[in-house]
Parts: sequence; structure tokens; C-alpha cells
Amino acid sequence: MTDIRGSVAPGFEPVRDAFESNFARHGDVGAGVAVYHHGELMVDLTGGSAVDGPYDETTLQLVFSTTKGAAAACVAILVDRGQIDPAAPVGNYWPEFAAGGKDEVTVEQMLSHRAGIPAVDSMLSIDQICAVGPVVEALAAQAPLWEPGSTHGYHALTYGWLAGELVRRVDGRSIGAFFADEVATPLGLDFWIGLPESEEARVAPLIPGDPPTDPAEIAQMLQVAGPGTLGFRALFMNGALIALGEDSPFNTRQVHATEMPAANGITNAGSLARMYAACIGEVDGVRLFGVDTMELARRERSRGLDACLQMETAFGLGFGLDCDLFGFAGTRGFGHYGAGGSVGFADPESGLGFGYVMNKMTTGLGSDPRTDALIAAALAACRAD
Repeated sequence: MTDIRGSVAPGFEPVRDAFESNFARHGDVGAGVAVYHHGELMVDLTGGSAVDGPYDETTLQLVFSTTKGAAAACVAILVDRGQIDPAAPVGNYWPEFAAGGKDEVTVEQMLSHRAGIPAVDSMLSIDQICAVGPVVEALAAQAPLWEPGSTHGYHALTYGWLAGELVRRVDGRSIGAFFADEVATPLGLDFWIGLPESEEARVAPLIPGDPPTDPAEIAQMLQVAGPGTLGFRALFMNGALIALGEDSPFNTRQVHATEMPAANGITNAGSLARMYAACIGEVDGVRLFGVDTMELARRERSRGLDACLQMETAFGLGFGLDCDLFGFAGTRGFGHYGAGGSVGFADPESGLGFGYVMNKMTTGLGSDPRTDALIAAALAACRAD
């Protein structure tokens, strides 16, 4: 039996049961789950193993697109302070962005994956990508791949640099520094966008998911992200960041150290849940933004067939919303999943702040049986509490 560590408040034992079951039934190797209810920590569990030891409260995990929720929270803070108007053109804050026919693209279009720049025509190397500046310059020059606002398509990687440059232009700090100062430090989070070298030894390497064997699933994957597809360009930066196998660039110090605000956040379940709890209420006296901004941030701006992923997605102001790909606690939930299964979200209706991280990936981009079971147990416990 897998060694489960941590604490569970009375009434939340079903979350522990679901978490333990994930190791026995769904192949988890090392993982963590945390639940806040109305600002109070109810569940904080880790279990299993990392490559060189136990997967415990000291372990950190790269969470891929779950990072997007942290980037969205940074923008929401600036909206809350009156420094960003979601309806304003991005070019008002970042003049170079207006090039290539993007002069009328608004902040909310950019953050809800409607700007039409999920990829760039420039063939950037991994060194250029990790330097950040070349990516930002390429995005500013890029002509949209569809008429902005006409549809939406998942800006799988470009979203982060777009949001990051917006924050930098408005505030002066990089988004990694802004997040550290305005979110992680006030809340006491183990969460970084751009990991300090001093924390590198704590990171559990990602274990690749088992390759699909079902012909229909293989065909669907090729349709979404096969070579030459828009999904491939968006998910892998034209092939420079193919995240496959144990030698994935996402297991390297180079990628951990850069600021890739769509995909390289490194954290744990407790910090994810705590951040989201502070998006919907106070946590030890800290709330990240007010109720009006919360409602503005989670208001639906995109829903339907995604031009990049070829399935239904839905987005607010950078946060994912409940849909076919993203299964949250209900229609008012908002947050983000990461490739392989990690997730962080908040549900203002139940008062739930939730986080789940793991080192063994699945092949999906959204919810899976592990998260479905954990979220159902957490939601039921919150409603009964």
C-alpha cells in the first residue's frame, strides 16, 4: 500500500480515500492533493515516491498549463487596482503589439485565446525561447492566424508570454517577480514562475504517460497535435518544446529557470489550493482581488470548438471554465489544468480551493479519472461541512 502523508479534517476523509485509490487504480507514482474550504485548510496530503525518495511536503512539481491560472491571477490583481482595463487594446499598454494587424486586439481577447496568435512564424530555438525577449519580439511582430475575436484557439504557450509582457509593461516587474512579490510571498506559497537554483533539488522529475494503444485515441491525438497541425505549432512552439519522454526539456534546469508563464510553474498542491482560496476569499487575512474582479475574471468570453485543440474549451479572463476539457466543481468554478493531469481551481459557490499535482503524467490536457474522483469527493465534503 502506498504511504500517504499529511492531514485531513473531519468530514474530508473521502478525499483521502480517493487519493489513495488513485495509486492503486490509476497509476499515480508520486502526487499531492490539497483542499481549502472558506479559507481554511482541510486536506493536505502527499503520497508515493519521486525518483530519489519519498514524494512528500518538501517535493515540488512542474505543473505545465496549471501555471496559466497564476498568470491570470497576476493580471486580475492589476485589473483590481485599476491599472489594466480588459476592454482596452493591448497596444495601449504594449505599443509594439499593435503591429501586424493587431491594433484592435483587446486585453480580454488576448487572455481568452481569441487574438489569433497561438504560434509564431519564427522558428525559435530553445535557447531563444528561454531568453524570453526573442519570443516577445516575435509575438509583437506576428500577424494573427485568424481574424482576432472571430473564434478562439488555445494559445498553449504563447498565452504566458503575452500575459507576462502585459504585466511587465504595466507594472515594470517581470511576471515571475510580480507573482513572487504580490502572490507567493503574501500567501507563503512554494510557487515560482522561474525557479531559483536553490530550489532545484526539490523538483520531482516528470514521468511520461503511457503511450495510447487504442487506434481511435491515436487518430485523435494526431488530428489535434500531429506534425503540421495548428495544435502542434501551439503546443510545442513549432517543435522546439516537444515534451515527450524522460528527456523532455521540461525536466531541465534551463526550462525551470526561465519565465514561461503558460507552462513552467513549479509548486505543490497546498500552494495551488491556497492561491485559489485567496481568489475567492481571505486566507489568513490575504485576498488577492475583490469580488467584482473575481466575477469579471471568471466571466465567460470563449466557449465552443477550439481552433487548436479541436474540442470544446471555455475561458474567462485567462482562467479556464467548466467545459468538455476542463472539469471543475461546477459552472462557477474557474482555474486551469496542466498537461498530464495537474489542476488548481476555485469554486466560489462552495468555497472550495483545490490543488492536485503529480509526477506520472497521462496523455491528456484536462481532467481525468484521478482528478474527477478527487474533485467529487472534495466538493461533497465542502457541501456537507
